[in-house]
Amino acid sequence: MYLTERQRQTPVIWQGDLCVVGGSATGVFAAVRAARLGLKVMLIEKQNCFGGVATNGLVNVWHTYMDTEKKKQIIAGLSAEVTDRLEPYNAGYVDWADSHCFNPQELKTELDRLMEESGAAYLFHTCYVGLEAEDDKVSAVFVENKDGRGAVKADFFIDATGDGDLARNLGIQSYVHENIQPPSACFLLQGDTEGLDVQKLIRRHGKEFGLEEDYGWNNRLPRCRDITMRADTHVVGYRCDSARDLTKAEVEGRRKARALVEMLNKYGKPGVTYNNLNVCSYIGIRETVHYRTLYQANENDLLLGTRYEDAILNGTYGADMHFGDKGIVLRYIDGSYTRENADGTVTRGNWRREKGIGEEEPVPTYYQLPFRCLVGERWQNFIAAGRMLNADMGAFGALRVMVNLNQIGEAAGVAAYLSLHHEQSVQELDGVEVARTLSRGGSANLG
Repeated sequence: MYLTERQRQTPVIWQGDLCVVGGSATGVFAAVRAARLGLKVMLIEKQNCFGGVATNGLVNVWHTYMDTEKKKQIIAGLSAEVTDRLEPYNAGYVDWADSHCFNPQELKTELDRLMEESGAAYLFHTCYVGLEAEDDKVSAVFVENKDGRGAVKADFFIDATGDGDLARNLGIQSYVHENIQPPSACFLLQGDTEGLDVQKLIRRHGKEFGLEEDYGWNNRLPRCRDITMRADTHVVGYRCDSARDLTKAEVEGRRKARALVEMLNKYGKPGVTYNNLNVCSYIGIRETVHYRTLYQANENDLLLGTRYEDAILNGTYGADMHFGDKGIVLRYIDGSYTRENADGTVTRGNWRREKGIGEEEPVPTYYQLPFRCLVGERWQNFIAAGRMLNADMGAFGALRVMVNLNQIGEAAGVAAYLSLHHEQSVQELDGVEVARTLSRGGSANLG
């Protein structure tokens, strides 16, 4: 059954150079980069703050900015600027793996400040509901908020929604992987877990509380004694780009958080009381759908360290593929791999040796991604930047982490500026100029 809506006139609530839809760090960094280069920018965010998974999702870590030898800083730009800005508030620390860990609540405020200083406009509690496009260009997006329905007109658009909501409405060809990495509903746990093997407890006592065997991890918060961010479970069997599945996944994630606390209060450290202080306000989605571009990132080129003149990203994080209750597989650029099964067993090996790559072949210390991975075939003033990126399963497992998506957001913002500055379509842009402009703006050398 369908209803026909009455024809209506929609007021234009903002008009400018660039509209970014989605206020994760990816979207914020795209907006800030473009605004600093002189564009008039609007960012649309459906929740009440910036940061996405890093803030509302409570995932409080951006992985190392250094190469694998810890000799060269390969990531800088806005990621490094933000973590530096958190230092005066004692809101961050560098862990044993040189990853940058932070207080998600302080990150919210710092991203507010970053946007305010950039001069970019923004709206919270504002939902994207559709778009207008013709002649291979997007002309406006429609949004709804407390003021009703409105239109945002711009000369360029960046889709930072994660699931590619604009890309879907534009009819861009999409695909899903055979294994869609399941989400985790993170939460903040109060109670001493030092030396406690929570995964072992889940394997031993989880069924009593409705928890299946699983692989998980956790991280401490700066200056917060006996408070850890928990990612001990996965929510399996849901497509989080579906409204109904996303709803069910959120409910199941909260149930698992409560079940874990109940288990710890019965089988955790004697004399310790455990409490759930805060469940994520948005489940940590690892993957949904992907959209085709001119180049698909692939695991082989990535982990072998292929270099690109139009590189927009440097990284070291391994190909990290979660299989829910079947554990995870991690493949690293040094050739090693680990499979950690939900039952606690671990398998290790060397994928370079198994592929017949001789020991005389150089081992890279970091990998790169070319700009053309962001360039679509048709839409001239549009880029999709985020976890919807065009990558095979292995490459996506490495590129999906926040420190990499942050860089992709910066590249999208720079590309928007260059496209408008040169009056060129995305397809006509010189990717080398995008890379050079990123480096001039503070990113680590992408050459």
